[in-house]
Amino acid sequence: MKYITEFRNNKIARNILMAISRKADGLDNKINIMEVCGTHTMAISNFGIRQALPPSINLISGPGCPVCVTPKSYIDKAIAFSRMPGVVVATFGDMMRVPGSESSLTREKSMGRDVKVVYSVLDALEEAEKNPDKKIVFLGIGFETTAPTIAASIVLAKRKNIKNFFVYSAHKVVLPAMRALAKDKKINIKGFLCPAHVSAIIGTRPYKEISKKYKIPCVIAGFELLDILQGILMLVEAIRYNRIDVLNQYTRVVKDCGNKKALRLLDMVFEKVSSEWRGIGILPESGLRLKKAFSEFDAEKALQTEVIETTPDVGCSCGDVLKGLKSPFECRLFGKKCTPENPVGACMVSSEGTCAAYYKYRK
Repeated sequence: MKYITEFRNNKIARNILMAISRKADGLDNKINIMEVCGTHTMAISNFGIRQALPPSINLISGPGCPVCVTPKSYIDKAIAFSRMPGVVVATFGDMMRVPGSESSLTREKSMGRDVKVVYSVLDALEEAEKNPDKKIVFLGIGFETTAPTIAASIVLAKRKNIKNFFVYSAHKVVLPAMRALAKDKKINIKGFLCPAHVSAIIGTRPYKEISKKYKIPCVIAGFELLDILQGILMLVEAIRYNRIDVLNQYTRVVKDCGNKKALRLLDMVFEKVSSEWRGIGILPESGLRLKKAFSEFDAEKALQTEVIETTPDVGCSCGDVLKGLKSPFECRLFGKKCTPENPVGACMVSSEGTCAAYYKYRK
């Protein structure tokens, strides 16, 4: 545990906090810094960083939780797949309790549908190999972080000539959402704390276009206490001295060029398409769909099913929370009708969801 404790040194943390306060002194009354990544949101809440910062710095959470930004219509279709004879829906655990219009995968499983929680897409591929008489539908959720592993599984399935393995893709790429938020004057973002996991794949270079076009500094930071505090300090310094650039605090993991092998896999298997983001709407070239060469593994093309009409979450502020327009405390359902045990919106379900983080560490 040596290196973890070193990144949580309280004395160094206090020194960085004092440096942040000095650099923030004299700036605008409110500096909105958005942490895009859901893991950052959870870590910031865990370490109590929001409460430790000077009042002029306002950390707001963004749409960096892939489960949270997945629209309800996707959940409804996944449920429809689970109701088809001979179909097995394989998914990561945090998708199980996300509410659809009238049900959830957890409820469907309790009624006898064949829904399996897997820890890797390779588990789903193995399930397909063991059960050639069944159709295995894997729910492809996530950003550039997880999409390469799904791409690799599809390449492997093609190589092995596995005919009963399908992916229902809701994969998304982060930059279109960051652009949409950067130009939203109501949010008024002054700095981005960029997603570290995604950055390990795409590198630092793609953020330069956002930083330059919208005049917003970007800092890529790790997830430990000192990582995040140093990243905030770098952002505050950039804002103070009007340094519009992309800075990398997480140099021990993130490189300028990213992970070239993972990027090649993404380019081989997926193509960018317009995609719906919960709370944000449809963003051009923000989703990933299987290319024609791999369309035989596309669940939407291979399995035709009727889907109920999606209904809105009445009273749920998940959309505004994902855009940083509201904090979870401003949602009238938070902690009352909407809890981790009985979630109304996706932001309360996922382990990376903003509402889940605020609820867990609300004291």
